Amino acid sequence: MKGIILAGGNGTRLRPLSLVGSKQLAPVYDKPMIYYPLSLLMLAGISDILVIARPTELPLFRRLLGDGGRLGISIGYAAQDEPRGIADAFRIGTDHIAGEDSALILGDNLFHGANLPSLLRRSARRLNGCVLFGHQVADPQRFGVAEVDEAGRLVAIEEKPECPRSSLAIPGLYFFDGEVVDIAKGLAPSARGELEITDVLRAYLKAGRADLMWLGRGVTWLDTGTAESLLEAGLFVRDVQRRQGIRIGCVEEVAMHMGFIDADACYRLGEEMANSSYGRYLMDCARISGRLPASARQPGGWP
Repeated sequence: MKGIILAGGNGTRLRPLSLVGSKQLAPVYDKPMIYYPLSLLMLAGISDILVIARPTELPLFRRLLGDGGRLGISIGYAAQDEPRGIADAFRIGTDHIAGEDSALILGDNLFHGANLPSLLRRSARRLNGCVLFGHQVADPQRFGVAEVDEAGRLVAIEEKPECPRSSLAIPGLYFFDGEVVDIAKGLAPSARGELEITDVLRAYLKAGRADLMWLGRGVTWLDTGTAESLLEAGLFVRDVQRRQGIRIGCVEEVAMHMGFIDADACYRLGEEMANSSYGRYLMDCARISGRLPASARQPGGWP
């Protein structure tokens, strides 16, 4: 499965902060925002990832992430010169997807949950068309909403409805088979001039090939696209890390636990940042992992 992180857009909800650079490079507590969606794709077992961003900001992402080799993965880059909707990612990423299954995640979405990695890997294995995820929220009118029948099966998708028929919002994370490129290319722009991801999902639903996976109460989902939600996400990350002694969105640690790099490589990456608590954390993780038996270092349900 290929991965795509859509980190384009003008970030108008975060101005004036976004006037000086991509919002996906803004800090969420102790690391750049893009680390969180990147680490999630890696936890799903995806190691070939395309980052889509504005042309002026691509050099910044390259400087931060390189080609992914330090993490044992492959990261490529593509430009989106104007915001044309989420589904535009499939037009831009056609060559990257190359007819394979793909996972698309928005660059300002943060997910965290102990069972989430195993849920994602299970969803990827059973993919038959598309998989979208449902998360219960108090204000569904702000999001795309999944309507389900009495058996919990997906029956309709509404985009920011005034009177939602359910409280299941659809986060910015989607799995698709290789047909998504043709579906996206066949879309007409919506009234707001964008290629809507909702229209892609409806095409799969109409064909009977859209599955909804519920994210349970143990999963946190945050959209960090506003100043308030950015602060909320930073406080959430800080509190979890302080209380549990772990790091959320730590791409180097995830790379080690997924087997993309070994403990020695993780230690060296931490050593480069040894003056920061982040670097020292990586070194400690590598020391601990290096002393564990191989069977205990497998990804399993590691969060």
